[in-house]
Amino acid sequence: MANPVLSESIFRKTQATESYSLSMSVKGTATKALIMVIMVLAGALYTWKIAFQSIDPAAVKPWMWGGAIGGFVLALIISFKPVWAQYLAPLYAVLQGLFLGAISGIYSQAFVQQAPGIVMNATLLTIITSVVMLLVYRMRIIRVNGNFIRVITIATGAIGLYYLVSILLGLFGVNITMLHDSSPLSIGISLVIVAVAAFSLLADFHFIENASASGAPKYMEWYGAFGLTVTIIWLYLEILRLLAKFAGSRD
Repeated sequence: MANPVLSESIFRKTQATESYSLSMSVKGTATKALIMVIMVLAGALYTWKIAFQSIDPAAVKPWMWGGAIGGFVLALIISFKPVWAQYLAPLYAVLQGLFLGAISGIYSQAFVQQAPGIVMNATLLTIITSVVMLLVYRMRIIRVNGNFIRVITIATGAIGLYYLVSILLGLFGVNITMLHDSSPLSIGISLVIVAVAAFSLLADFHFIENASASGAPKYMEWYGAFGLTVTIIWLYLEILRLLAKFAGSRD
């Protein structure tokens, strides 16, 4: 699958090693995904409030890094132990919410003149894109098959490698400007990344539907909701970054 946490190998492993009486359903996964989104929003509202009410703007950064690192650690644990998703996925959502609220506050303050509604616009575009992708999947406008998933997987891997190399080079003082500036090339790269994140939702829907139809264990509802939340958060961050680049290009 494009989303590394929603892989077919993990589903096959649960089928081979688990015995269960209750099965995963699309409705149950959707309900749990909604719960996780609400928890993300709750965490985000908390750090958003800190970002705008604190006298020292740096006061929000411990929450931002704590949420980012804590969420990353939990994501790794859940990815290796899907059965723990039912316990750790809600905590992951809260931690990622803390991170999103903090970084959204930073973006909002940084672009208060160029793009005063940047966070709200990113949120609305994320919601609209997610709904459109769901409709595209339900109406079978795009056929999600093995070839589609392989293309999205390769693209996602390339993006991950791109970011990893950028971070490693940054540690040695080398800045890849095309990743961060507002040049047409940088904006074009962000548009491609946003598109890949959006199409990754189709792969997530495909996994959830197939796992449910195949009788995956009940706890996989939380795992499916977790994977879907990961993609939505990624999509939001990339849209936020893209809007910031558009705002910067107008200076």
